[in-house]
Amino acid sequence: MDMEKVAQGFEWIVANINTLSEKLDTDFYDAFVEQNGQFLDEKNQKAPTEELTELSVNNQKLRQLQLNKQEWQKLFQFVLLKGSQVAPLQANHAMTPDAIGLIFNFIIEHLNKNSELRLIEFGSGTGNLAQTLLVNLQKKVEYVGFEVDDLLLDLSASMAEVMESSAEYMQIDAVQKRLMEPADVVVSDLPIGFYPDDSVAKNFEVASPQGHTFAHHLLIEQSFNYLKEGAFAIFLAPEDLLTSAQGPLLKNWISQHGSIMAVITLPSSLFNADAKAIYVLKKGPAAHATFAHPLSSLTDRESLAAFMEEFTKNVKL
Repeated sequence: MDMEKVAQGFEWIVANINTLSEKLDTDFYDAFVEQNGQFLDEKNQKAPTEELTELSVNNQKLRQLQLNKQEWQKLFQFVLLKGSQVAPLQANHAMTPDAIGLIFNFIIEHLNKNSELRLIEFGSGTGNLAQTLLVNLQKKVEYVGFEVDDLLLDLSASMAEVMESSAEYMQIDAVQKRLMEPADVVVSDLPIGFYPDDSVAKNFEVASPQGHTFAHHLLIEQSFNYLKEGAFAIFLAPEDLLTSAQGPLLKNWISQHGSIMAVITLPSSLFNADAKAIYVLKKGPAAHATFAHPLSSLTDRESLAAFMEEFTKNVKL
């Protein structure tokens, strides 16, 4: 990866986003979508004003960099980080950290040895997790992302198009089941909170008998409806997923329909809110006891190497 090209491209894209944001009187992310559209099709540029000429020049220089997919992914990640500084998104819309995506990538590579993979993501958000996986997985991946938010859907789809990625995005509330081909893997940086529609939630086994049900619990149950038998799901979720007020309902459901393959607790410093962990669930009986591992750092190479060694040794489908 040529980080000098990534840094240069970042400057040009952010300059264009700032110009478009001011010209169109819109926010950072809408301007980001517009920038991607103008990059893809210069015909979208209307009058030859000074501002649009500058946009066109920057995009021409950007094309001349001939970035590969890995460089585009890193560039877009930096742009999203810039967006989080100037226009912070709500917690459930925040970008999934790259380090988390790489752990997901490692788990998928270890547990699925096939050369081809069908992968569904619940709540694809900004698309950073999707592109981290699509760029790094050493497989042919058929990816489908479910996202209900218009802006996030436009953002992730426009970035995928610029990258010439194979990602497919659908505007779907993942809690509500759709008929489609089952997947080898379901992944999600789970949106945390209560699901507002009790009439939908009551159709789930994890539904709370009183009040609203946690949306992230509903999504975990829903994931098994999209998975092949014996396949697995990977979730970034609250560390107290199984011990919260509604935790026993979820724990009981898992014991009846699947198993907890692994729980990897993450450094509390990584998240501004509550502590989180990575959960690996299997649709089917366990092949071993639950593997539990606390990760003290996502940047310390020795810590990560020790985790990967232990995971490889102890976690099997």
